[in-house]
Amino acid sequence: MGERTGADGSVVGTERPGDENRARTRRVALGLAYDGSGYHGFAVQPGQRTVGGELCAALEQMSGRALRCTCAGRTDSGVHATAQVVHVDLDEAFLAGHFGAAAVVPGRELPKLAEALSHQLGPEIVVWRALVAPEGFDARRSAIARRYRYDLELGGRPDPLRRQAVWHLEAPVDVAAMRLAADAVLGEHDFAAFCRRPPDKPDGPIRRRVTDARLTTPGEGLWRFEIESDAFCHQMVRSIVGALAAVGTGRLRPSDLVALLARSSRAGAPAPAPPGGLCLVAVRYPAALTGTWS
Repeated sequence: MGERTGADGSVVGTERPGDENRARTRRVALGLAYDGSGYHGFAVQPGQRTVGGELCAALEQMSGRALRCTCAGRTDSGVHATAQVVHVDLDEAFLAGHFGAAAVVPGRELPKLAEALSHQLGPEIVVWRALVAPEGFDARRSAIARRYRYDLELGGRPDPLRRQAVWHLEAPVDVAAMRLAADAVLGEHDFAAFCRRPPDKPDGPIRRRVTDARLTTPGEGLWRFEIESDAFCHQMVRSIVGALAAVGTGRLRPSDLVALLARSSRAGAPAPAPPGGLCLVAVRYPAALTGTWS
């Protein structure tokens, strides 16, 4: 028996002899929220506690089968989610036997499956939705947009109760300059200066299209950076926030983000922001393939 994972780490699970003789299956989509503080990211890694590893283990225990869990957006160590989407192919016999004959019908909600998984995985991981997916659904490949937020405390006294979910920046912080800098990432660009390169792509452009980027305040001394794109590369959001923080604290000018986007290298770019402030908050699909999960 061995572990299986895709090149981007989004597919997790185990492989056992005889998997080629799998029974007839139905694809199930799951909506997850999790506190990533105690996990080594989503993707399974040998000897590490991961969100995907825990989820797949719970499903395998319930179904008695080796499984693969594919997520919409891989999250790194310490990163959170309120709306991660995962798909898994489950035996029809298991679904019908535990949740009724209608549990194999596309579009059917499976609240009892979500409750059972949440009971096993909570309180750090909650499965807030389970749905028999429509034909052709793939949690990662079908997604047309993903949205992240990054929460910051700007100045004032740090709140120790928020330490796992925000990044505290000492005053003074120029929020107006940060907002101006955030506008630079809108549109389609080569984000090579803001991405950790995958081993199979050591050079060349890494193009992504950002459709929304904004800095707002939800109150209580917090500021929030939100960003939406068709796709993200590794450490992209944290790297952008790191650059915005450098602007806010006077180490960079807003126009320096334009210069960074013109590069194809991370050389000279600020360090990425810490992982704890980052959260995956929405994944969008075509309406026929389950719509928006948020």
